[in-house]
Amino acid sequence: MTKADLVEKVTRLGDLTRRDGEVIVETVFDSVISALQSGDKIEIRGFGSFRIRQRNPRIGRNPKTGERVEVPAKRVPYFKPSKELRDLVNPAETAAPATPAS
Repeated sequence: MTKADLVEKVTRLGDLTRRDGEVIVETVFDSVISALQSGDKIEIRGFGSFRIRQRNPRIGRNPKTGERVEVPAKRVPYFKPSKELRDLVNPAETAAPATPAS
């Protein structure tokens, strides 16, 4: 699904104009980005959480030349899906009944 597909779906669900759908989608994305930039954690119940992880500096290799390259420390966004989302994506795992412990 692309951003345009998401805008189209929001527009249809809310009986909105395409411009209104674009504003809604952009506002959500901008809110997530600005919260992550300021170091906040975003938790959307039933969907998952976004947070920033710190990566330490390391020595990498240029895949083309094999030359050693210093990779600086950086912050990277990380998404952790909720249990509900994982269960919806993998329905076969939730269909099996749990065996009682004796």
